[in-house]
Parts: sequence; C-alpha cells; structure tokens
Amino acid sequence: MIRMTRTTTIAIGSLLVGIAVLAIKLLAWRMTGSVALLSDALESIVNVATALAALAAVHYASRPADANHPYGHHKAELFSAILEGAMIVLAAIAILHEAWGAFSAPRAITAPIPGLLVNGAASVLNGVWCWVLITQGRRLRSPALEADGKHLRTDVVSSLGVAVGVLLAVGTGLPWLDPLLAVLVAINILWAGWGVMRHSVAGLMDEALPEEVLEEIRAVIAREATGANQAHDLRTRHAGSATFVEFHLVVPGDSTVNAAHEVCDRVEAALEDLLPGSVITIHVEPENKAKRSGIMVH
Repeated sequence: MIRMTRTTTIAIGSLLVGIAVLAIKLLAWRMTGSVALLSDALESIVNVATALAALAAVHYASRPADANHPYGHHKAELFSAILEGAMIVLAAIAILHEAWGAFSAPRAITAPIPGLLVNGAASVLNGVWCWVLITQGRRLRSPALEADGKHLRTDVVSSLGVAVGVLLAVGTGLPWLDPLLAVLVAINILWAGWGVMRHSVAGLMDEALPEEVLEEIRAVIAREATGANQAHDLRTRHAGSATFVEFHLVVPGDSTVNAAHEVCDRVEAALEDLLPGSVITIHVEPENKAKRSGIMVH
C-alpha cells in the first residue's frame, strides 16, 4: 500500500494531470494533423511515464532506514530523475522521426485555431501544475518532484513556441515550418533532459553542497560550538530529500564527556534549523588532534 505523505499526494496529482494533458494534446493533434502539435503530445507521454516513476520513487524514498539501508532510501528519488532525463531523450528521438516524415511529405494543417485553443488549455494546466511541483518540491526537498516540475516548465515554453510556429505555417502557407518547430521542440527538451540528468548524477556521486551553503554551515559551527577549540574535515552530501553533514570537533583535553556532548547538541540543533531534515554526525577529538586548517570557534 502507498503511504500517503504530502510528497506522495503531489506525485499522484502529477500522474492525473499528466494523463489529462496528454488526452487534451492528442485531441488537438487529431483536430489539426500538425506534426508540431504531435511532438507536444509525445512529450506529454513522457510526462505520464515519469510521473509514474516519480510516484514509485517518492514512495520508496519515504521508507525509514532498515538493516540493509542504514542511511535510508532517499537516493531512490535521484534514480527517478535520471529516468526522466532518459525518457526525455527518447521522446526527442521520436519527435525528430516524425518531423523527418513531415519534411519528406508535407501536409496541410486543418482547423488550426480550434486546435491551438484546445492545446492552449493543456498548456495552462501544465503551467499551474509545474509551479506547484517546483515550489512544493523545494519545500519538501524532493528532487523527483522538482525535476518533474522543471520538465513541465520546459513543456509549457515549448508549447508556446509550437503555437507560434503553427500560426506562422498557416499564415505564410509554408508547411515546412510545422516540422521545423517540431525539431526545435526536440532540441529544447534534449537540453532539459541533460540538465535533469546532470543534477541527479551529481547527487548519486555524493557531490558536496554549494559553497554558499558550506559557508553558512561553517558560520553556524563557529558561532555555536562555544567550549570547543576547532572543527575540521567538514564533509557534506545530498541524498534525495536528506542532507548529510559530518565533521570532527576538537575539544579541550580536560573536557568531560557531558560537556562535549552539550556542545554537540547545541551545534546539531543549529544546523538542523539551517538545514531541515539534515543528518548530522560529529566526531569528538582531543585538542592534540587539531589541524592547521579548520573552523575556528568564536
């Protein structure tokens, strides 16, 4: 059974919105016969497939840590985002194939205005939902939801471009403009797919947090670790919605276990305020383990 967390509810919403948008765009294509509108519909098929993958990923990632996965299941969301990038590449190839066929045998566009109005309704729905996904994905620290939202944002932009292209093809009487727009859509979503995959691979490779966030972490440690001498060997990484922070904390040689523990508790609380949902690991060391380079405590 699917555990109904906030993230899971949004992922289910993505699936339902994706199915609705796909149906609307297919209707617009059937009305017009435009290969550019068909390319728009093909991209929506990717939306449905990746919404399914995101739903499965956020469900699996929400599972608590167990004996086989002591650090949790957070990275499942990164695999979903990589799958989305791969699906975008496949959609682009399919679009290019359809565009080549239209270049080889140009065909007239029928009922362009009604078709574009129908397609525009799908774009409005996508635009509203992509805003929901991006804002909620960042708030819930869900890479799968945020990646899905960024893909939908690209879909909205490409849909607007397609609409302009279809109008130009009809207005100028140049049918080759229709498949040309399809090619531009393919290039656009390929770029989006690369961005999604690059971000997710960075997470799978345990890339450190951005330098500006690292500076905030160092400042918190320096301010809150009163009673310690120094912190060093700071390491950070992302794993889906979780952020891991590890470092060594040097305390005076005569410090008691209780005193060192109080310092650690204070630093952990401050870091969790800075990075909600973070996992903090602090290794306490005596003063003879201090290093020349490190975070000096105020």
